[in-house]
Amino acid sequence: MAYDEGLAERIRERLGADPAIAEKRMFGGIAFLLHGNMAVGVTGDDLMVRVGSEATDAALARPGARIFDMTGRPMRGWIVVDGAAVAEDETLDAWIAEGRAFAAGLPPK
Repeated sequence: MAYDEGLAERIRERLGADPAIAEKRMFGGIAFLLHGNMAVGVTGDDLMVRVGSEATDAALARPGARIFDMTGRPMRGWIVVDGAAVAEDETLDAWIAEGRAFAAGLPPK
């Protein structure tokens, strides 16, 4: 499955040259990991964000968000945001910050 390289590049620009960030092909797309833990990624035309199970309901209330479900088993704590919903830089920035904050709270892998 191809992924939106333009969205991936926008994420790269925001994450900068942080040596703690790594890219890895995952879920048919690309994921950006902080200390080995996925923070955000791109699948198809959409943004994946790891928000944690406690923040799932609040994240789902935001425009374009839905639960991450690739295998028929929803993954609580993981959100997919429609690519059109992150067209504005401020919106993308907020989602990236949320995913990065969650990943930063996990032990490094």
